[in-house]
Amino acid sequence: MNEKALQRLEYDKIKETLMEHAISYVGKKHVEQMMPMTSSKVLRKKLDEVAEAKDLIQYGASVPIPSLEGIEQIVSLLGTGYVFSEKDFMHMTQFMTSVTQLMKYMASKSDIAPRVSTYAASMHPMSKLKSEIEQCIRHGQVVDAASKDLLKTRKRIAVFEERLKGKLDSLMSKYRTILQENMLSTRNGRYVLPIKKEYRKQVNGMVLDESASGQTVYMEPTEVSTLQFELTALRSEEEREVTKVLMQLSALAEEFTHEFQINVETVGAYDFLFAKAKYALALGAKNVQLNEDGVVLLREARHPLLGKKMVPLNFQIGRKYKSLVITGPNTGGKTLTLKTVGLLTIMVQSGLLVPVQEGSMFSIFSNIAVDIGDGQSIEHALSTFSAHIHNVIEILKITNDSTLVLIDEMASGTDPGEGVGLSIAILEELQKRGATVIATTHFNEIKNFASVTPGFQNARMEFDAETLQPLYRLKIGEAGQSYAFLIALKLGIPAEMIERSREITAKGFSSGAQPVQIYTEKEECVGIDEYPQGDQEQSDQMQDDTEVIDGVNEAAAHSSSETQMSVQKVDDTETEQAEPTEAAAPALQKPFEIGDCVFISYLGRTGIVFAAEDSKGNVGVMIQNQKYKINKKRMALHIEKKELYPSDYDMDIVFETKENRKKRKMMNRKYVEGLSIETKREDWQ
Repeated sequence: MNEKALQRLEYDKIKETLMEHAISYVGKKHVEQMMPMTSSKVLRKKLDEVAEAKDLIQYGASVPIPSLEGIEQIVSLLGTGYVFSEKDFMHMTQFMTSVTQLMKYMASKSDIAPRVSTYAASMHPMSKLKSEIEQCIRHGQVVDAASKDLLKTRKRIAVFEERLKGKLDSLMSKYRTILQENMLSTRNGRYVLPIKKEYRKQVNGMVLDESASGQTVYMEPTEVSTLQFELTALRSEEEREVTKVLMQLSALAEEFTHEFQINVETVGAYDFLFAKAKYALALGAKNVQLNEDGVVLLREARHPLLGKKMVPLNFQIGRKYKSLVITGPNTGGKTLTLKTVGLLTIMVQSGLLVPVQEGSMFSIFSNIAVDIGDGQSIEHALSTFSAHIHNVIEILKITNDSTLVLIDEMASGTDPGEGVGLSIAILEELQKRGATVIATTHFNEIKNFASVTPGFQNARMEFDAETLQPLYRLKIGEAGQSYAFLIALKLGIPAEMIERSREITAKGFSSGAQPVQIYTEKEECVGIDEYPQGDQEQSDQMQDDTEVIDGVNEAAAHSSSETQMSVQKVDDTETEQAEPTEAAAPALQKPFEIGDCVFISYLGRTGIVFAAEDSKGNVGVMIQNQKYKINKKRMALHIEKKELYPSDYDMDIVFETKENRKKRKMMNRKYVEGLSIETKREDWQ
C-alpha cells in the first residue's frame, strides 16, 4: 500500500487512537505493525472476528486479557541459562493465572463467539510450573520448605539470632549510661552500640563507624563479635540455598519456553482484537460487506476523527460509473468526502469496523493513490500546482484497475485553461486503466466533461441558498452551481443588474464584431466587491461583506463556475476583428476614458482604464487589481464607463485600496503628521 497515501489520509492518527485501547506490549506491537491487507478471505474473517468481539464486550462481562507485565523480559531470557529472581517468578505466576482465567472465559463463550473463542484452545495452562513456583515462592520470597538444606540453615540462623538478641539486650543494659541513644544500630549488616565518643575506652570492642558530628562511635562489643561472625556465615549459606532453588525453578521454566511463547502470542492477538472491538464501540462502527469489483456504497458514513461533528455521508461508486467528479463551495466538504472514503477504505482493509450504517459496502483495492496537499488535514490549504503534478506522476506509476484514486482540486494552482485540459487528460488516462476515481474541482469544463463521458458522474456538495452556508451533504447525479448572483443580490446589488448579469452569462455581450469572454476570479469589468451602492461607505461595507463570503463559499471566489461562456478561446479571425488595425485606429476609435472597460486581446483579459492616454499612446489599465500601461492599439472598448458607473461616481473606489481611501479622506479634512499614501510602481507591457 502506498505509504504517502496513508499519511495524507491520516492513517497514523487512527493507529495512535487504536493504540490507546491495547494493554499489552504485544498488542501494541500489532497496532504499530498494522497495515491494509488485500486478501478478501482474510479480511472477511478479520472483520467478522472484530464484530464478534465487539458484541462480547458490549453485552457481556469484561474480558480478562492479561497485561503481560514483566513477561517481555522473561520470554527474551528463556533458554539463555538466566537465573530468574523471585520477582520474575511472581510475574510468571500472575501470567499463568490470567491465562487460565482467559481460557475458562473463552470456553464459556464458545457458543456465542465461536470465532473468537477458538484462539484460546491453543493456549497452555502450564499447571506443573505454576504449582512448583507456588510451592517454593510466596509473597515474593523463597519459603523455608523450598529445600531441606534451606530449612536447616534457616533454623540455625533463628537460633543464633535469638542468642545474639539476648546478648545485645544485656549489653544495652550494662552500657546504658554511656549510650548516645537507647537503641541498636547496624553497620555493614552487623549490630553495633551507639557509644558517646568520650566513653569509647570503657567498651571492649571494635569501632565500625562514627557519626557525622564525631560525637558518637558505633562499636561492636567483643562479646557479640563471634556470634555475629557465625550469623554472617549462616546468611551466606542461606543465599546459596535460595539460589539453588531459583536455579531449579529457572531450569523448569525453560522446559516451558514454547508454551510461554504460544501463550504470549495468543494474548497479544486477543489484545489486538479487543482493542479493535473497543475502538469500534467508541466509533459506533459496524461490520460491512466486501467485494473486489470496485463497488463502494456508504450509508451515513462519518470520518472517524470527526465523529458526530460531521454530517453523515451517503456515497456510492462502481456500478454505473467508476469516476465521480464533485463540485461545491469552498469549506463545503469536498475534501472531507475524499478523506472519508479513502480513510474508511484503508480502515476496512486493516480489519477495522468503520462508522457507517448497516448495508454499507467496500471494495478491496490493491492500492490507494491520493493527491491531497502534503500535510493537508481537513482545515489546511491546497497544495501547489507543482506538488499536484508530482503527485499525479506518482499516481500514474501505480494505478491499475484495482486502484482507488483520490484527487482534490483538479486544475488548481495554474492557468485555468491549461489546468482544465490537463485535468481532463488525466481523468481519461485513469479511466483507460480501469481505476476507481473520485475527484473534486471548481471548473465547469471538468464537470461538463463528466456529464457527457460514459463511466463518469457528477456530484455536488449542497448549499443553503437562504443562509449562504454549506450543508456538507453530497448529492450524486447533479453538478454544483455557482451562487455568485445570489450572494451579490443578498449583499445589495440591484436586482436589475443581477438580471443583466444573467443575460450576459446566457447570451454573451458583444460590441460590434468584437468577441467577449467572461472570466473567473472577479475579472469582470464590474467587480462584485467594489460596485457602487449609493456612497463610499456603502461600497466599503459591500467590500467587507464580500470578503467574509469569499472565505466561506467558492461561488463568491469563483463566480464564473456558472458564468463562464462556452467560448474558451478567440480564433485568429476574431482576434483581428477585436484588435483595431494601426491605420484604422484614429478614425474608428475615440480616446479611452477613465472607467471604460476594455478588452486586451493578446492577454485575453478585460480591465478598467485608470489613466488617460499619454503622448506615446499608452493607456493605464487595471487588470485583477494590478496596474499596467498598454498601448491603445492593443485593446478595444468593451463597455463604456457610462454603462458601468453613475456620472458622479468616485472612481477611487475602484482604483484605490480601502486603506488609501480612508487616509485620503482624513487628509482632506486636516493635516495628519506621518500619514502618507503609498502607490505601487506601474508595470510596462
